[in-house]
Amino acid sequence: MGDQPLPKRPRVWSIAAHRGFADALVAGLIPRYREDRFGLARLTLLLPSQRAVRTITEAFVRASGAGLLLPRMAVVGDLDLDETLGPLLDPIGAGADIPAAVDPTFRLLRLAALLRAELGDEAPGEAALIRQAKGIAQGIDRLLVEGVRIEDMLDEAVIGIATELSEHWQDATRLFATVFAKWQFELEQLGKIDAPERRNRLLNHAAQSWKARPPAHPIIAAGVTSASPAVAKLLRVVADMPDGGVILPDLDLALEPQVWDALGSAGGPDGAVFERGDVVTHPQYHLKLLLNRMGIARDEVEPWHRSGLSAAPPERSRAISNLFLPPEASAAWVSLEAKDRRLTGVRVMESANPEEEAQAIAILVREALAEPERRVAVITPDRSLAARVVAHLARWNVVADDTAGRPLPQTAAGRVLLQLAELVAERAAPVPLLALLSHPLVQPGEGRVIWLERVRQLDLILRGPRPGPGLPAIRQRVEENERRYPGLTEWWAGVEDLLFPLVPLEGEISLDAALIALSEAGEALCGTGLWAQADGRCLAQFVERWREAATSAPTLLSAEELPTLLRDAMEDVSVRPPYGGHPRLAIYGLLEARMSRADLVICGGLTEGTWPGRPAPDPLLAPPVLRALGIPGADFRIGLSAHDLAAALGAPEVVLSHAQRDATGPVIPSRFLLRIHAMLGEQLRHETRAVELAQALANPASALAHPRPHPMPSAEQRKVDIAVTALDRLRGDPYQFYASAILGLRSLDPVDSDPTAAWKGTAVHAILQEWHEAGGVPGELIPLAERKFDEMSAHPFMRAMWKPRLIDALHWIEEETDRLAGEGRNVLAIEKKGEMRIDGIRIHGRADRIDKLADGTLAIVDYKTGMPPSGRMVQEGYALQLGLIGMIAAGGGIDGVEGEPARFEYWSLGRNKQRGFGYMDSPVLEGRKKSGLPLDQFLPETERFLCEAIARWLLGSEPFTARLNPDLPSYTDYDQLMRLDEWQGREGEGEP
Repeated sequence: MGDQPLPKRPRVWSIAAHRGFADALVAGLIPRYREDRFGLARLTLLLPSQRAVRTITEAFVRASGAGLLLPRMAVVGDLDLDETLGPLLDPIGAGADIPAAVDPTFRLLRLAALLRAELGDEAPGEAALIRQAKGIAQGIDRLLVEGVRIEDMLDEAVIGIATELSEHWQDATRLFATVFAKWQFELEQLGKIDAPERRNRLLNHAAQSWKARPPAHPIIAAGVTSASPAVAKLLRVVADMPDGGVILPDLDLALEPQVWDALGSAGGPDGAVFERGDVVTHPQYHLKLLLNRMGIARDEVEPWHRSGLSAAPPERSRAISNLFLPPEASAAWVSLEAKDRRLTGVRVMESANPEEEAQAIAILVREALAEPERRVAVITPDRSLAARVVAHLARWNVVADDTAGRPLPQTAAGRVLLQLAELVAERAAPVPLLALLSHPLVQPGEGRVIWLERVRQLDLILRGPRPGPGLPAIRQRVEENERRYPGLTEWWAGVEDLLFPLVPLEGEISLDAALIALSEAGEALCGTGLWAQADGRCLAQFVERWREAATSAPTLLSAEELPTLLRDAMEDVSVRPPYGGHPRLAIYGLLEARMSRADLVICGGLTEGTWPGRPAPDPLLAPPVLRALGIPGADFRIGLSAHDLAAALGAPEVVLSHAQRDATGPVIPSRFLLRIHAMLGEQLRHETRAVELAQALANPASALAHPRPHPMPSAEQRKVDIAVTALDRLRGDPYQFYASAILGLRSLDPVDSDPTAAWKGTAVHAILQEWHEAGGVPGELIPLAERKFDEMSAHPFMRAMWKPRLIDALHWIEEETDRLAGEGRNVLAIEKKGEMRIDGIRIHGRADRIDKLADGTLAIVDYKTGMPPSGRMVQEGYALQLGLIGMIAAGGGIDGVEGEPARFEYWSLGRNKQRGFGYMDSPVLEGRKKSGLPLDQFLPETERFLCEAIARWLLGSEPFTARLNPDLPSYTDYDQLMRLDEWQGREGEGEP
């Protein structure tokens, strides 16, 4: 027994957080394997991700000093199952009997089809169905990575747990298991397997091959922390190789044994993989799980012997270890010595909001980059915060690349595809149409200036409520405005030719045909430049991948769902920038930050729900079922994010940043930050200078309150015409008259706006004019109105709300006109223009309607779609349109109209308490009315108010003061021009 050799100790090392993993790894590998010119080239490094390959390559370049041959680097896999699993060890000789992996997009479409068959009539639309199928696909991946198969879900223990769940969870579990089983059967028919299953088989094949025939050259697994059984088995084989080894990041070798045991069983030999008491949120838990699955005790792991270029003091690792102690063990904080809680070089920065946080981070980065050779890393899972930091750094011409990438829908090329899809879904509605035609990638080159001018003209004619659906309705609107914009019709015909591939996409469409049509239309609009840049190449790959999958798995969907489906699918695609940013600055997501190191590390977005993220429970498998199957629960990711923070805390200088609120309201600081506050107490250092500078940049010195505008045009500029509808503005808000009549400014309706009151009035006037000109035949007004309303607007609000009310009111107008005709009152003029001159000023307007009464006098009628002006307003001289039309008619200013006005009436289409909609009112003080002007004073008073206004503003020197009468109901067209919010209520204020 004594002569037997001792068992060989596995070769496993750990690089402490304070040493800097990538640089420390390289610092140890170069002298160990560089025995001759090709020593490193014979080495194979197994790394967790493609990003890790880039990080290690950069570390070799920094440490080389001169040229060297890099080792071969192979990707084993990522921790996060949401990341695409890379090619796993195919080059080292996979068995020919391992089937190919099924295309993930094809799988998603087939899972959606299986899900639809299971749900039957309860199945949602295709976009929502694919979203649910994505959840099933992720659940299948989680099971397969852990080596769990569909047969394991039929185990008595799992079934017993499932039957005790609520009915909702039972139905969800049954649905998942059914779809999973049918998918596995379909895979067998195809002769393929899922990507995680192929990954496991490749790893097992490599482990068996290397164990039977160890490679001739050294193999090192570095930074791999995935604890899946297949990875653990391979790492154990590598650790047992004569010239191999496993190097783990940030394994805490100084953690007390009782604390290590308190983390839980973690897949140990005597317990389940995940038990209820396991502290899965601890940053060391997943490493303990990996070691247990490798069959290696923590005592067998040795510390790595080298440090990186950006190493921190050794006591930093002890403080990090104490910081993340489990709840019961953290009671030891009260008795910790100063050296065991020292976080020298770590500061906490608190900002008011994300914008201020981003500005403060940018300031810290800018100051650090001013020091030669100083490297800076910004780490945050909040992509909006990263985008803000990038934008603020551009102020100093610092080009920063967010290595986590941008979602494809947020890129220029991605937006083209989505805008085309929105155009199909909304049947050429004005907003998506104009957004597409004005996109920066559309019609590049010398002709773009002319193209944009035509798009601007199209924008102007599409203002207001949308026309009917489809391109023909747009063409009709364009042809109606050809005289206004010559050549626009010909230009639009060319646009229709470019959009021709989209014409067949109506109703139910096939996904592959839709993608082909969108690609053809996109290339017709943008040329090959659509695919030229990084985002375009990524878009081309996306389209081709989904088109091929949709051809193999035919998918039908409604055209309205197309943009939602594509946006959901494109959100999973990140466009990562090429090299070209600042060489000493990196902005990372949590995945990208692993294994990287810098002199200054800024951790941003440290709030609950962001870092750590909110645990998202599996929608189909209940936590007890997952636990029984040995699958990590939602809280497991908290431990991973804690490990990410622990690694970042190992940098020489660290700033931990968080904001007090986000876009929705106040937020809670990260639980990790609260631990730091609790452990350090008064020893904790705060970063306040950068926040103060950010506040100074964002809050310049206040300026004096803007004065109330009171323009003083010259005497010649004042002599302008007055419309009968503009006298109210001149007397109540002279500035609006100045902007409209003197400056000639007009407000534009929004594109595709809801039908406004002004639009409604125009539509009603046009209908009544056509009816009267056709003879005003009873019974013909309503059919005419029905037809015109259908032609004028397809807006649902118009169809559902206004059209029934207006039809009712027009019916009253028809009846009232017929009744008055029986009394000898006839329509004399409809929509007739007229004018007169007073003191050399032209007053002009259009009479809605003028009737000839039986005695030869005139009735002046003004149609109102809403409530008519009150008698008090007329009495005070602010609603004089009827009186001005009466003056013009009395003076013979309207062709074909003679006589003395004797009646002044508002015919309103508003609600009537007695009959529904439609009633008559008059501003004349008569009967029981308590306000208004007597009939004999109506025209004289109107003339007095008119002459007074002309004398004060048009012929005098009165300033055109804004909001002269603030109590008068006024238009808001020119509020922004007069900068109303800057002075209203602040007149007389001095220096703030």
